[in-house]
Amino acid sequence: MFAALASILFVLIWSTGFIIARAVAPHGAPELILAIRLSLVALLLAAASLYAGQAWPRGRRLALHLAAGAMLHGLYLTLSWWAIHSGMPAGIMALMGSLQPLGVAVASVPLLGERLPARSWAGLAIAIIGVACVLEPAIARGGAGGATLWPAVAGVIAIVAMTGGTLIQRGQISGDPILVSGAAQNMGGALVAIAATLIVGDYRWDGAPMLWIGLGWSVLGLSAAGLSLLIWLVRHQGPTRMSMLLLLVPPLAATEAWLLFGERLGPVQLVGFALALVGVLLGRSQGRRADVAEPA
Repeated sequence: MFAALASILFVLIWSTGFIIARAVAPHGAPELILAIRLSLVALLLAAASLYAGQAWPRGRRLALHLAAGAMLHGLYLTLSWWAIHSGMPAGIMALMGSLQPLGVAVASVPLLGERLPARSWAGLAIAIIGVACVLEPAIARGGAGGATLWPAVAGVIAIVAMTGGTLIQRGQISGDPILVSGAAQNMGGALVAIAATLIVGDYRWDGAPMLWIGLGWSVLGLSAAGLSLLIWLVRHQGPTRMSMLLLLVPPLAATEAWLLFGERLGPVQLVGFALALVGVLLGRSQGRRADVAEPA
């Protein structure tokens, strides 16, 4: 029961990332916002871990946490936001992000020894088709020509980085407490965002109320709660099954955009939402047996 609730809550929280990015981007430099966000989350979780008496990782374990955070939080978020800020249409970036589970599934076979039956592959394919249907109108409005070479390259690297960070979660650090893991990994992500801020040299921050509201939700909702749920789901359900949940994020984000910004959902998008849901349920139902058979 808790696993199902955690999955639903994760998708709901994670989907707001698209809304927050759209709301705060006009008011501050993306790299600076992410640097502040990830630094605050690292401090918050570090304080919570000290209060809980959790031991801080050292040596190789700390390096693995920092590497996972640099990829999962730092590179993925920074490059994604930079790509959108530099001309990549948000619909295309979201569509690229929805393909990340396929990368996790393929990489998990040789790296983690997971077995993916035909039903899992079929569910993944159906879900990807559904996401494409949901995002097609956004892609049509943006136009494929709207994505220049370097933002497209940044988007691809961002997805590869998220895949790598997700897979590291199932390695030697999988047994570490979530608070400590979150603190160390957000620290790794913050270092990447700080470096990106210094390299880009954009320190724009207009102090608008929406900027502070978005920052607060990003710290407490997206990073502290959402990323903690992501780590828990990866460790307890496997990276492939967790990553398939990400396929539900773009359709849900489109629904939220319709409610908040008046963006309409056409018939094709509604059908796509249903296909994505069916695909995720199909893939996850078959993947359960493989995860149970996986050695502890």
